[in-house]
Amino acid sequence: MSQQEYRRAKRKQVAERIDVTDTLTESVVGLIGNISESGMMLLANADTMEDALFQMSFTLADAGGNRREVSVGTHQLWSEPANQPGQFWTGFRFIDISPEDLAVLRIWIDLPGSQYV
Repeated sequence: MSQQEYRRAKRKQVAERIDVTDTLTESVVGLIGNISESGMMLLANADTMEDALFQMSFTLADAGGNRREVSVGTHQLWSEPANQPGQFWTGFRFIDISPEDLAVLRIWIDLPGSQYV
């Protein structure tokens, strides 16, 4: 059984640059590598404390090109060094997202343009 079969929600590989901001510090913490309606993997600028909670935001464009900020409460699940020094692949699950932001995210995931992983 492949790893994809274990996942509950389809993940979309991100083809463009989507910065993720820690809303408490107002600083960019990384870029989305892939995302689903239940979580995301970041290429983070720094290693984070394992099992930590964060409030994050990022901007997605809808099919009409309108940009919408999405806010999520996240729980950091894992982290490992990336190929570049000082960068880390970090997995987060969403623990809080408004129904409106979830609807925007679902629509964005279903837009053509990136492969599913």
